[in-house]
Amino acid sequence: MPYVLYGDTRSGSATVELALAEIGAEVELREIPLDQAAQRGEGYGAVNPQLKLPTLITPEGETLTESAGILITLAERYPEAGLLPPSKSPERAQGLRWLIFIAAEIYPMVEIIDYPERFLPDGAAAPRARREQLREHIRDIWKRRWLIVEYAVGGTPWFLSGGFSVLDIYLAVVSRWAQTEDWRPDNLPRIEAIAAALTARQTTAPVWRRHFA
Repeated sequence: MPYVLYGDTRSGSATVELALAEIGAEVELREIPLDQAAQRGEGYGAVNPQLKLPTLITPEGETLTESAGILITLAERYPEAGLLPPSKSPERAQGLRWLIFIAAEIYPMVEIIDYPERFLPDGAAAPRARREQLREHIRDIWKRRWLIVEYAVGGTPWFLSGGFSVLDIYLAVVSRWAQTEDWRPDNLPRIEAIAAALTARQTTAPVWRRHFA
């Protein structure tokens, strides 16, 4: 049986789809259009009660959520794919360090930028100016945290000096969000180089183009 991946174009499911492509695993894609709020429907809620993307169903029938956790699980189950450096190595520790940094310190900001009303006491009734003020404040923090990641890049073109890892997939996808296209090229050249390298990598290029052409 194939993996079953619930997701949408340009969403967090892109990270998992790219990793599965790198592994060479068979995957069945099930679209959950975010622009139609399909993730908040009862049907998807039965699959993932958190009502967020992605969700991965393994061939054994396990339900996995949280993109960073899914990527680490795939790396552990397919060590021959080299999604992470060898166990107990310093490079693996650094790969996990920065993967979790992005998952904990950057990824959650996307929801605030996209839906600021969810984080204001008066919700959708909040004045537009107040929502925009929150959005821009969080976007400024987003930029500062990405600069921390940019300065930590240790390889060329990949993040780790030892070469490609699933961390490159994760940071490249997450960096595409928050409507910072005009800011990234001048401020995150190393991260932009990682994204460009994914477009040239035979295993990941088709999936990357489908999401971010």
